[in-house]
Amino acid sequence: MNVQQIKQRFGIIGSAPLLNRALEIAIQVAPTDISVLVTGESGTGKEIIPQVVHQLSARKHGEYIAVNCGAIPEGTIDSELFGHEKGSFTGAQGSRQGYFEVANGGTIFLDEVAELPMQTQVRLLRVLETGEYIRVGSSKPLKTNVRVVAATNENMQKAIASGKFREDLYYRLSTVPVALPALRQRAEDIHLLFRKFANDFADKYRMPAIKLTSSAIELLQAYPWPGNIRQLKNLVEQLSVIETAREIDPITLNNYLTPIAENASGLQINDQNQESISERELMYKFLFDMKKDLTELKKLVLDLAGGTTNIELNADQSAAVSRLYQEVYEQNPARILAAPSAGSESTSLPNLASSNDDFEEHIELEESLSLEDRERELILKALEKHKGKRKYAALELGISERTLYRKIKEFQLGE
Repeated sequence: MNVQQIKQRFGIIGSAPLLNRALEIAIQVAPTDISVLVTGESGTGKEIIPQVVHQLSARKHGEYIAVNCGAIPEGTIDSELFGHEKGSFTGAQGSRQGYFEVANGGTIFLDEVAELPMQTQVRLLRVLETGEYIRVGSSKPLKTNVRVVAATNENMQKAIASGKFREDLYYRLSTVPVALPALRQRAEDIHLLFRKFANDFADKYRMPAIKLTSSAIELLQAYPWPGNIRQLKNLVEQLSVIETAREIDPITLNNYLTPIAENASGLQINDQNQESISERELMYKFLFDMKKDLTELKKLVLDLAGGTTNIELNADQSAAVSRLYQEVYEQNPARILAAPSAGSESTSLPNLASSNDDFEEHIELEESLSLEDRERELILKALEKHKGKRKYAALELGISERTLYRKIKEFQLGE
């Protein structure tokens, strides 16, 4: 049986080279009793490979049992797989056959095999090597003739390195590895799958099938599909049920696509990475807001300096404006048309209209400094400039004497 016949028999859609290669391996290994490990991201359809292997093998008339290892509690998984004797644990009112006993002569598909507890991994290794197992609560070994096909979406090398999975069991399970490609690696198949699902849901809900515009098809193929085929199927069902128009354009389609981080490769993102992304987003927002505030403040200083506004400032605003002006004045006094005199009672600022470019440049140089350090430094410079006379220092800084006294005490500047 060739690849095309397998696709027709099992309803497999697509012609991507990586998909064809996975099916070719499954066809070749099926007549043997070799263990197979199917790898691939979640939602890629890994469960189809064990069915192909079973149906093309001499075991096709035997039992085929699919077990989701991640869905069975750790305390009961040994009983589920290997059975138990009466009274072996609380609630064991009678003996029970496990999956390996029921599937004798058939095939067991262990999905999410990386989730098996370590104790169960030891038991499974014994079954693979000798065909023997022991029921929970018994000491009598039993024999079984079962072919094991396992699947996982985890990086097994990392699982082994972290001590989560036994290395010897991994090599025993992966005698023949079969890797299913992610949907983003099958761009030519995405629209085919979309149309298949659209027709299926049209029959299910008794409505015309949805279709995509050419631009929407391009968007569909460019999307990375972190949830793979499962995500695509859910998307088609949503569009079929919710949208009244049967032709979907890019704008409508984009409303249903989950936003993806700019640096995402389409691989699974764990919770720690998601938290890091969220923290970066918050940091970017904070920096953007701070930049916006500084820009507005610089504009206000320029307007005040040029006499183009008559805004009245409170004490804190006045202090902030004066500090910004002081920075410009100290760094490039030659460009300042009229610097404030030491004994002046006025807190007005000179005209900076002719030095806007330099103002912008120097403000940018100081934006990364601590405001508290800059405030302390300016107070010291003002006191030094006016030989400790706080009245004039306060006028120079554009703050009241009371505020200056409080700042001197707060920064422990002494008498």
